[in-house]
Amino acid sequence: MIDRPHLDLSEYLPYLINRVGSALVERMQEELSPHGLSIAMWRVLAVLSDIDKQRQIDIAEMTAIDVSTMSRLVSRLIKMELVSRVRSDTNNREVIVELTTKGRTLVNRLIPTARKMERAAVAGLSSGDLAITRDCLRQMYFNIAPQQDKDAEPQKPVPAQPRKAG
Repeated sequence: MIDRPHLDLSEYLPYLINRVGSALVERMQEELSPHGLSIAMWRVLAVLSDIDKQRQIDIAEMTAIDVSTMSRLVSRLIKMELVSRVRSDTNNREVIVELTTKGRTLVNRLIPTARKMERAAVAGLSSGDLAITRDCLRQMYFNIAPQQDKDAEPQKPVPAQPRKAG
């Protein structure tokens, strides 16, 4: 018999993480579709709901969305009147994005749905297990993150908090 490498997917962490992520994305997409939103658009709106005005390049970094893709996403969100985009007062090359009133209203309606899905996903886990899970996921991201994320905050296992634009 030939000895072949074996990979038990039920124990393989990348598979398990992807499986959970895919299920969450699928459920959230069902909620977003009636609003004409994709998951990537939702991530942009969610970041802006927490941070207000933000440089477009920082949103790309925080959401792990390619800069050119981010530009197209923001353009679509502008057409939907959910965000606005202006040049920075301090640097004409920087673009600042912020939620419109319509965008904030929509995000405020969708956040409870996102939280409900998170609660369903973590049902049965203790608060201690959740804290450990979050810490482990942050460390795993730091371990495999692009070098620029590590350069931003090398002593911590968590990427630096985004800066306020302005």
